[in-house]
Amino acid sequence: MTDRTDITEFNQNLLRFLDTSPTPFHAVESMRFRLDEQGFQFLDEKEAWGKLAAGRYYVTRNDSSILAFTLPDVDLAVTGFHMVGTHTDSPCLQVKPRPEKVSHTLWQLGVEVYGGALLNPWFDRDLSMAGRVSYLDSHQQIQHTLIDFKKAIATIPSLAIHLDRDVNQSRSINPQTQLPPILMQLAKGETKDFRDLLLEQVKQQQPSCDIAKVLDYEISLYDTQGAAVIGLKDDFISSARLDNLLSCYVGLNALVKTTGNEPSLLICTDHEEVGSMSTSGAQGSLLESVLMRLCPDIESHHRMIQRSIMISVDNAHAIHPNFADRHDAEHGPKLNYGLVIKSNANQRYATNSETSAFFRQLCEQLDVPVQDFVVRSDMACGSTIGPLTAAALGVRTLDIGVPTFGMHSIRELAGSQDAYMLDKALTQFFR
Repeated sequence: MTDRTDITEFNQNLLRFLDTSPTPFHAVESMRFRLDEQGFQFLDEKEAWGKLAAGRYYVTRNDSSILAFTLPDVDLAVTGFHMVGTHTDSPCLQVKPRPEKVSHTLWQLGVEVYGGALLNPWFDRDLSMAGRVSYLDSHQQIQHTLIDFKKAIATIPSLAIHLDRDVNQSRSINPQTQLPPILMQLAKGETKDFRDLLLEQVKQQQPSCDIAKVLDYEISLYDTQGAAVIGLKDDFISSARLDNLLSCYVGLNALVKTTGNEPSLLICTDHEEVGSMSTSGAQGSLLESVLMRLCPDIESHHRMIQRSIMISVDNAHAIHPNFADRHDAEHGPKLNYGLVIKSNANQRYATNSETSAFFRQLCEQLDVPVQDFVVRSDMACGSTIGPLTAAALGVRTLDIGVPTFGMHSIRELAGSQDAYMLDKALTQFFR
């Protein structure tokens, strides 16, 4: 019987991670801090590694992807790695390079939709901004830093129903004209420059930062409402970015609990929501590059891959009580009823009978229930980093996740017991 106190403490730590990770950059920063605390050693991709001693290590790329691993004194060609893959990004609104707009005394920002976002929930929310700023210092050197405005500084107001009587029957959103958020009201003749605003914010948040000029940025808007456990019986977790920061947190938590005697690896890549085709995405070379450096002999490398297994962890669609007809009736996962194995005959998920059998047995040993998700045969199926990794490396892979409502909304919902069950499974997997 699971102690409710353990679940409560676990969820509170998860909520803190979600709240401190408004962007992939901040998520990686939070994960780096945790790894440093646990004695993991940072490896710079630009430097020579040589033959690494047994230990615990991590690598980052673009400040938005991170790979951590435990390396015992074993022959990797014989043991292989137990690997978990997740992603750090979530659908959102990103500020354009030249975003300044003034309309009827109101200062707005042009934004671009990142990923397959549900747009309606972005209206009438208290929004803030966060991301990475690239700047020149007083020595004319390019530097980078993270910022987070934290307070509510923007909103996208809805149009009153009196001016759009048919809005509840049908509404489409034009992202170019209807999504620019309002930040402030300007006096007559007043102008604002977004880069100047970022400069002021960096100086305010980091008084010791030697910043002379903002060159560029990657800034996203986010909802300021914090993550919370909700429901009359605390049955649910409500938060932004559950897809897929929940998996990142659980994967990291499981990895740091390993003894270091098992070859275990966690990779959290960026840009999954837009196809993963980037230097820091799952179609990039980060995982393959690290594995090659750890086991450079070609024969041994291929043996290592064939003895490895990857679990791709990304949220699954829970059966929605108001839209149950959107599910295959026999494959509708429920919140708090167990982890979900995701399958697709057309290989949109990487699961096969060999890898799913492995995971079912693992969960059975832990008394963790397992559910199944298969999309309706008359609907298109989403995908994950699982098939990309399986195809690129030739590693045995399966796709799993926790059941979720409102995926890709500004606020998503998961079961309050599911992340804890996922932690039990991934901890055992690494061991």
